[in-house]
Amino acid sequence: MRRGKVLAGAAAAALAVAAVLALGPKGGGQTPAPLPSPLPNQLIAAAGKVEPLSEEIRLGASITGKLDEVLVDEGDRVAPGQLVARLENADWRARLAEAEATIRIRQAELLRLLNGARPEERREAEAAVGAQEAALLQTKRELDRARLGRDRWMSPQDLERARRDYDVAAARLAEARQHLAVVAAKARDDERARAEAELDLARAQRDEAAAMLAKTEIRSPIAGVVLRKHRRIGEMISEAQDMPILSIGDTAVLRVRAEVDEADIARLAVGESAWVHADAFGETRFPGRVVRIGTMMGRKRIHTDQPDEKLDDKVLEALIQLEGHPPLPVGLRVDVFITPESAKTE
Repeated sequence: MRRGKVLAGAAAAALAVAAVLALGPKGGGQTPAPLPSPLPNQLIAAAGKVEPLSEEIRLGASITGKLDEVLVDEGDRVAPGQLVARLENADWRARLAEAEATIRIRQAELLRLLNGARPEERREAEAAVGAQEAALLQTKRELDRARLGRDRWMSPQDLERARRDYDVAAARLAEARQHLAVVAAKARDDERARAEAELDLARAQRDEAAAMLAKTEIRSPIAGVVLRKHRRIGEMISEAQDMPILSIGDTAVLRVRAEVDEADIARLAVGESAWVHADAFGETRFPGRVVRIGTMMGRKRIHTDQPDEKLDDKVLEALIQLEGHPPLPVGLRVDVFITPESAKTE
């Protein structure tokens, strides 16, 4: 509607209220106390739109996927952190399970490295050393016997074979002792660092899979009401586009975002009383108060669809918080009337 018509309507409403008060109550009824009705040239009139206290919150997904579940309907109340929708996520669940299994393997490897060999392995290595020591002693006796009898009954070939057997036994003993040392030794710093790094890598892969899985679950950030369902099960959701799944808002308190013409902003102040009117509710006024005023001028975004409406007007946004719980749906376009302080003192 045009601003002149709005102000004329406000004047007519004020005159009607005055006439009712002059006539007085009839039939034993009680006349409701009227709201202050300043003169039309004192009011600040603006177009506005109803919104929840939290404004409209459009919930979407931060990854691309197919919508698998929508767990709420329009009008349902939701709690903070409540799961409201889910994308298909079987692949990420599998990756998370794989990463958790890898962590358990890396933990076991590190623990074994720190604990060293089992007692059974130590005893086995010690027994192997004892066996090789006995074998070396036997070959040494045979070599000594071959040396003593080389001029009488031992051939050079027998002496050479005895020497070879002794060398082999000595080498095997050295190998067994080295194995025992490895089994009994503590983990080296580089081995421990490598095992710990592999465990850290497995944990990072687990955290990545868990984070991606969490991104497939859409949760409500606030307590509020589902205002609209934008998508249906089976639709593809892309993070590269504005593709909200749900809109929610805290409707415990309703506000009206009004666009005040630049000619009236000098008379606008926080705390001033206001009321709104919607054609769907007849002459009912819904009182409120200005709680916030914008700091930057902008172009109109709320249009009355009148043929002579100016679309290039500069406006300043103001938030009016409504009293009580008025039955106004979110998104409804309303007419806003603000009573500046100068009107109250005249």
